[in-house]
Amino acid sequence: MSTQSHYTPQGVPADGQSIEHLVAQERKTITELLIPEAPSASATNGLTNADHLNPPDLDVLASALGAPARQVLRRAQELGPLTGWRDGYLTSTHGFCPPDPSAAPAALSMSPGRIWSDLCERMPAVVARGKMRESILALPLVYGTEDVIPDQALWAAVVCLGILASVYRYEERNDGHEGISITAPPGTFRNLSGEADDEEEETKGIPRNIAIPLRQICTRMGRVLPHLTQYDVSVYNYKLRDPTSINPYVARCENMDLRWPVFNDRGEAMFLLCMAETHGCFTQGVEVITRCQERVMVKDKEGLLRELIKLKTIVDRFVHVFQKISVNPNSGENFANPVEWGQRYAKFSAPLSKRVPALSGLALPVFLLMDAFIGRRKYDSFLGREALHLRAWLPMNIRAFIAAIEYHYQIPAFVKESGDPRLMGVMEGILEAYLSERGWFGTHRYKVYGFLEVVAKTGRSETNGNAGSSDNIGRPWEEVHKTLSESMRERLEPFRGKVTLQPHELRGSFEECRFKARILSRSFVDTDHLRSTAMVTFGLEGTGITFQPGDRLAIMPVNSWAEVGKITAALGLDELLHKSVPVSQSPDWNRFARHLKSVNRIDGEPSLTVQDILRRGHLAPLTKETVMAFHMALRASSSSVLKVLGSEMWPVEGSIGDLLQLAIAEVSSTIWDRAFNLSDLSWLPKLIPVEVPRTYSISNYSNELLPSTVDLTVARTESQLASILQSTNPYNRRHGVSSGCLNPDPSSSGEMFDDEEYLIGISRPINFQLPVTMTGPIAMFAGGSGIAPFRGFWQARAQTSVGRNILFLGVQSRERFSYEHELREYVQNGQIELHTAFSRDRNGLIYDPVSRDLVEKQMSPRYLDATIIEQGRTVCDLVISKSQGGLGGHLYICGSVSMYETIISGIRQAIYQNWASTKESADSLLVKAFAERRFMLDIFMTPRPISYATPRIPLSRLALNTGHRKGSRMYIGVHGGVYDVTDFLPIHPGGTLIAQASAGLDASKTFDDVAHTTNPEVMSLLSKYFVGHLAAKPDFRSIEISGIYDLWYQYLRSCVEALTTLHFEVDYIQQDARTWFQGDLFNMGGVRKFYQFQSRLMQNGFSTLFGAKLQELHLKLTFALVNSGASETRVPDVIGVITRAQASAAAATAANEIAQIGSFVCNNHQAQLQENGILQYARAVTELDVHFLEEIREDVCMGMDAFDVIECIESGTDKHRLVSLSTYLLSVLERVAERLGTFYSRLSRESIYRPEMEKNPARTRWNVLKRKIHDGSFFILAQASAFSNTNHAAKPFRSTRYADQDIVFGQVVSQAKQAIDADRPRVGRGSGREAKTASTRPARLADSHTARAAHGVDTPSSYEIHESRNALQSISSFMDSNMQSIKRLSQLPSDLSFANIVAAYGTGGRKIPSVPSLKETDEGSPGPAEHRRGDSQSSYISNWPLAVPTRSGSRSLNNSQAGDKPRLVRRPTNGSISSVSGLPHNPAPSAQSHASFIGKPVLRAPDATPNAAKPFPRPLPPNLTTRSRSQSRSRSDSENGSSYDRSTDTSTRTMEAPVATLHSQLMRRQVSSTSVQNKSVAEVESTASSSQAQHPLWQTSETNPMPAIHKGAPHMRNEILLKQMQQQNDIIMKAQEKGTLAVRGVSPTSSGLRILKLASAPEMITRQARREGSGIPDLSPGDTMGNFRAPPQLLNVR
Repeated sequence: MSTQSHYTPQGVPADGQSIEHLVAQERKTITELLIPEAPSASATNGLTNADHLNPPDLDVLASALGAPARQVLRRAQELGPLTGWRDGYLTSTHGFCPPDPSAAPAALSMSPGRIWSDLCERMPAVVARGKMRESILALPLVYGTEDVIPDQALWAAVVCLGILASVYRYEERNDGHEGISITAPPGTFRNLSGEADDEEEETKGIPRNIAIPLRQICTRMGRVLPHLTQYDVSVYNYKLRDPTSINPYVARCENMDLRWPVFNDRGEAMFLLCMAETHGCFTQGVEVITRCQERVMVKDKEGLLRELIKLKTIVDRFVHVFQKISVNPNSGENFANPVEWGQRYAKFSAPLSKRVPALSGLALPVFLLMDAFIGRRKYDSFLGREALHLRAWLPMNIRAFIAAIEYHYQIPAFVKESGDPRLMGVMEGILEAYLSERGWFGTHRYKVYGFLEVVAKTGRSETNGNAGSSDNIGRPWEEVHKTLSESMRERLEPFRGKVTLQPHELRGSFEECRFKARILSRSFVDTDHLRSTAMVTFGLEGTGITFQPGDRLAIMPVNSWAEVGKITAALGLDELLHKSVPVSQSPDWNRFARHLKSVNRIDGEPSLTVQDILRRGHLAPLTKETVMAFHMALRASSSSVLKVLGSEMWPVEGSIGDLLQLAIAEVSSTIWDRAFNLSDLSWLPKLIPVEVPRTYSISNYSNELLPSTVDLTVARTESQLASILQSTNPYNRRHGVSSGCLNPDPSSSGEMFDDEEYLIGISRPINFQLPVTMTGPIAMFAGGSGIAPFRGFWQARAQTSVGRNILFLGVQSRERFSYEHELREYVQNGQIELHTAFSRDRNGLIYDPVSRDLVEKQMSPRYLDATIIEQGRTVCDLVISKSQGGLGGHLYICGSVSMYETIISGIRQAIYQNWASTKESADSLLVKAFAERRFMLDIFMTPRPISYATPRIPLSRLALNTGHRKGSRMYIGVHGGVYDVTDFLPIHPGGTLIAQASAGLDASKTFDDVAHTTNPEVMSLLSKYFVGHLAAKPDFRSIEISGIYDLWYQYLRSCVEALTTLHFEVDYIQQDARTWFQGDLFNMGGVRKFYQFQSRLMQNGFSTLFGAKLQELHLKLTFALVNSGASETRVPDVIGVITRAQASAAAATAANEIAQIGSFVCNNHQAQLQENGILQYARAVTELDVHFLEEIREDVCMGMDAFDVIECIESGTDKHRLVSLSTYLLSVLERVAERLGTFYSRLSRESIYRPEMEKNPARTRWNVLKRKIHDGSFFILAQASAFSNTNHAAKPFRSTRYADQDIVFGQVVSQAKQAIDADRPRVGRGSGREAKTASTRPARLADSHTARAAHGVDTPSSYEIHESRNALQSISSFMDSNMQSIKRLSQLPSDLSFANIVAAYGTGGRKIPSVPSLKETDEGSPGPAEHRRGDSQSSYISNWPLAVPTRSGSRSLNNSQAGDKPRLVRRPTNGSISSVSGLPHNPAPSAQSHASFIGKPVLRAPDATPNAAKPFPRPLPPNLTTRSRSQSRSRSDSENGSSYDRSTDTSTRTMEAPVATLHSQLMRRQVSSTSVQNKSVAEVESTASSSQAQHPLWQTSETNPMPAIHKGAPHMRNEILLKQMQQQNDIIMKAQEKGTLAVRGVSPTSSGLRILKLASAPEMITRQARREGSGIPDLSPGDTMGNFRAPPQLLNVR
């Protein structure tokens, strides 16, 4: 590898060639450039026309003018300094970076424009106080004309003004009045700005003292519209800490600071500084690419080769720059908190309008230039179109340079035409470094995947990737992943052809091996005569491969001829090895054939032979899928194959050849010939899968331009053959497929000398590279063959650096001490320090620092941790960072997992003994080193077989282990296994937040998306943390139960995700002191953050849990229940419970307190007076948020466990199981809904008014008093009470459970239909807007960024929108497919539409707009009406077309339409689901609605119309026990049919307390004697299997009398209930006796699958009666839920 050339700070190349000298080299004649020598005789012989020997006109013209890129570069350098670089920075020495980052800011500070830069310098503090708008308005008007602002200050001026305009917009949208608080701000800043009628869209609302100079400066800069770009705030917005620190380049993150930060947080800084560093590391790139074009122009292959190698070295840096952005909280300055970034800087970065470019990394010049360099031609994807759009807004110099590279003398085309394998190899390396899965683009995708998952779940409403998608099929971060994949494939298409698979599906496959090489030698590296470890050398001549220390070589192994011989002998393929095999029906082998054709660079159709498949197929070890394939092919006729299938441990140690050798003796020749037909070999690729490549650390360093060889250190692995297969192998041992191929046993001479061409490729680990500094110390810890990468390390460090090198090596014995002679030479030369440990040998070696030699010494065997502790002081200095007084060295560990544990244990103990006072502090120092990426791992582990007999862990137990609480464990599920990764979190390369986003979940899809599944390192390391198998989905015979299981599991997943991601924000609010304080001053940024967070929760109401997804569950469970023959059953009004909770007085009280915090956002003086109260309130409320979701998770886990119980029930039909399950799950859903009211009640008890906690209590009290006097609330205390008829005043308590709370199926359908219809106006409006946008221009990032910033905190996150939309679509599809059944079960005529259902069940006396039927899919329903304050209904009810009767202090039972007949009026469900958030619309409830829900009397206006909200009659089912309610009619009133008028009953009725005694006071609705007599006892008994009474709905009629209850009904009902409960109890007891309810090996109390016990029949009757009589749910205490758990009706979980 060539040494890197660098530039001095003065712009002169370090190699001594000045720019003038390089330009002088171009001053050659055209003849010298194009015809340097005469054509060869071979080229001229026999030519009749020699015109083509002369260069074409375009080449002649280009040669006269010079290389286009060079001419653009020269012009930019000549005019730039004279014009203030207004055409854009472009130089040979600094690339796209400014030559002096401080020149423009200095020029601005010397002009009147210094008022802008002065304000920008103090901007973070002003933003923290919420006073940015006031500060901007206080600025004088300074024009941006040439006589005021000089050219040299233009770039600084445009950055300052653009930031000020954007931050003004940001504060205006986030001033504390965008959430719950809907009152207007005290000042109207927009009017003060003096907005003009002719103002442009970009500057509307911006004060004119900013808008005018911004427009003028942008005009001078050539910007057609005023805007701020991504390179403005990054590449042109940094300052250097040390301009003389130029190694390897000056513009590095650790050597830069943002010049004008907005928030001054590390998330903002790291993103922008890494973008700046990407251009900083590319400073040589502009000159190198220019030289590449010059070499192509003169067809200089050797010169082009040198320049391409330099360019590859530059592009290799991109990955390491991007990796500096860390989401690990312990990574110090590199920590970029995704929660903080998504809710602060992401909102600020919105463009000034949709017409101008978005602040996106796509706009960075370096990436647009690289796209042009590689010859990208396709821009059809969304990001491709956006790249072209952003490119049109680049500065002119940069646009010209990119066009010169793209359209003239394309480098990739010349390389392809040259046919030079070296050029093609280096170009392939550039593509790998830039576009591969392990290169910059793949690293970017995976970083963005995890980062955006956290961001999308914590409030960000839009993302870059899904901005161009019309419908979110996947979740937001998954859509971004797909969009980036499409863009990646577009770039690769010119080189790979059309790629059908996703890029991450290619990772870890043969696609990564794109070169061919042969083994030159196998050498001994120790004195072991068996050569268990050897150095294998490959020849790289002509490949063009380059590599760095730490890189790995990916190799496609080939199977030994011995294994191939077993198969050919059994299958009779000995004479057919070279026969072609059809692979068209095998996608993987077909791709492999095409890959081989591409690597071999041959034409024709791809084909494979039998030998290719047997040598390159996966023959060992045996996987279950492979054995099953042979078992099916042999038609289950082999007992040996069947025995292998019955193995407990998988994979089975053995090969396909071993299996066939056993099977051939057991299977008849007829079956054998039919299974393996030799005339048609299409079965062969179906039975044998393609092998996957292995990676080995490269063990050498080369300073050649192109390395000629590469060394590997390969340890041969051995394993015991499975006992059932041992008869086929006399040695009963087998070698690893790859290690046995590369380092075969010397005794088997037949395998020693092979002429096989191996497919190879370079694989670069991101986190195992040498530091860029030449002076920093490093420590290497190796175990056994783990020494492999460190040989390249010490060779490179000896040649290129002067830092200290220390090697800790642990091996078994001296004879296995690898590279001993080479290490002794380095030790004696003082280039390395070596400390060894031999675990099975007393012949030790001691490093003598004085003589610099290894001294022989007899000592007891020891492990490496003892050596580390012995050198503890040195190790501590390396681990401790420089900021803490240490050396801040880089530490590397390579070895097996057990060796890694030994090393870490020694380091931890060394820190504890020499530095830290406690083990906890020692751990924190170690974690910090990992977070700062100074601790790098290369861990390998052969995947261990996993027993299928290990305990099955249910989903409920997995969900309960999310690890969000300190000291708790964190589980994840991956492809059927459960892993406890708690101990792995501190060293997770992606950071703890990324891993915690998958806590408690089945993360298989995430593992697939980020290519972990195909990464053997990840999967082998993961196997260390295996704790059990994930319980599979039960094999339900009922399709309905199976569908409910899937739906409930998705709801459980949503609960877990809501909890884990909520805790991210809570932890940020509670733990990060920078959130609340900036120095010693109270930070309004923390107040804003907490206000927006809690306001979003209050307004969206946890929409993923209580929105459309819950309504979908409610609808489908109810449908399953009534469709099973229980059509008369009344079900809990879950949606109504949620609505009442959201409209309760407690919710209003909590919302008022949050709104009060919102008023402090831009009023820091008031906030400082209640500083401690705000902090205490934030801590208490966020803790309640987390506790609330933990309770929800517990309830839903109980529901998940019910499926296991249902599976265990042997007696009864599927219909009976479905009814029991649906009834139980509905009761769980009701409990979940009731917890929302409890949550609001707890929130309402908290207050920010804590004067006793403040530093100045008296001033705090006086300030609150002044505020109450100012807003008038203080004088409420002086108003007289106006209660009428005090003798019948309402009691202060009112139960939330009403007699008519339960509803029938028709009302559930009505709720769901309203939710779907409510979504249609929004979708229609959105579609129209999109259509309008599409008619003028395609969707762009600016659209999504603008929408992201415009959204208030009440807008759901993109994740919540996605979940709600999917649920609503599922509801709509379900109702469409079951329309006839729904109409039948609603007991309406089949010719009626859903409008009739809504009219029957969803109105309360008011005329409503017609609701279209489900067939009318193109028609939308009107949107929600605006909430009117003062309305006596609940705020949610008033927002929908569905009219609902008001519930005030009393209830009217009179209706003018019903005559004098007494009619009970059912209160319908109080709303439906919002289309956007999936929640009921819930603006601040009015005082009347508050009073109506808590039972307080409401004062009616004198002109109020008594019958304004009069409900019409509602049919009710008979024989339903009426729950006691606090405000009901007496029985005599009901029987007498007396009529009451609501207007006269408002204040005269009293509310009764819940009934204490049950059986004697049970009230039942009366039914006619005729209807009772027509029912036989058998009919009543036939309903006993249902958990609720099932009777036909009472048909609505104007003449039907009030139904009455038969005398014997109570006794009969009790007997039926007793019998039913006893039957259920017997079933559960039988299941328990068979042991099916307990997890083997796990105690019932600790198992995730909790034992489900059934209460005794008398107890159940008592609870049922109590539930019916009191109107209050039975809150029997549970194990963990305290007094908030209501027991289910059938199964008592826990």
